[in-house]
Amino acid sequence: MNEVISIKHIKKEYDMGSQIIAALKDVSLTINKNEYVALMGPSGSGKSTLMNILGCLDTPSSGSYVLNSKEVSQMTDDELAFVRNKEIGFVFQTFNLLPRLSSLENVALPLVYAGLGARERKERAEQVMEMVGLKDRMDHKPNQLSGGQRQRVAIARALVNNPSIILADEPTGNLDTKTSYEIMNIFEEINNKGNTVILVTHEEDIARHARRILRLRDGLIETDQVNEPVSHLQER
Repeated sequence: MNEVISIKHIKKEYDMGSQIIAALKDVSLTINKNEYVALMGPSGSGKSTLMNILGCLDTPSSGSYVLNSKEVSQMTDDELAFVRNKEIGFVFQTFNLLPRLSSLENVALPLVYAGLGARERKERAEQVMEMVGLKDRMDHKPNQLSGGQRQRVAIARALVNNPSIILADEPTGNLDTKTSYEIMNIFEEINNKGNTVILVTHEEDIARHARRILRLRDGLIETDQVNEPVSHLQER
């Protein structure tokens, strides 16, 4: 299998003035293409810090991070911006949609930064909206959608650039149980189509959808286990 992510001896420290807080103490980890990984751990375990480093949103204090065979610490700001826009799709708990734009315009936004023309942006955005089951909601603004529909729009936006990696931070945190399972079905379908999916969650029933579960505690990986995923796809 191809490695897409390889981190070695990553540490992340924050200088809080009177003391140094170690969010990550010594984390080494390899994630292969098309894996489906859940990062778990209690509050303060370092899972969100690790997610931010994997997503090139934050830099480690020390250690090595190789993403798609390239050392991240040696990338220029432009290269990092390209990686964040093209290689990685982000899905957040709070959706992060722009309220004045329609669903379709929100989804197409990363393509503006990628330099695509208007027609191409619209076609590609329509494709992914259809993929997440929102063909009939393209003109709706976020406040006209349910929480589950807003998260589907956010997932479509994450997919629109064909990224190799999807990073999802507590993607079901604001959703009810039924809607959470519907969203997890979408991630399962995304993974089945070849994307690497990395999910941060503190919920056991959500983590059980992944094929591998990493548990962090006090800035270290406590366990790294293969999981037989729960699938709800056949129930639809």
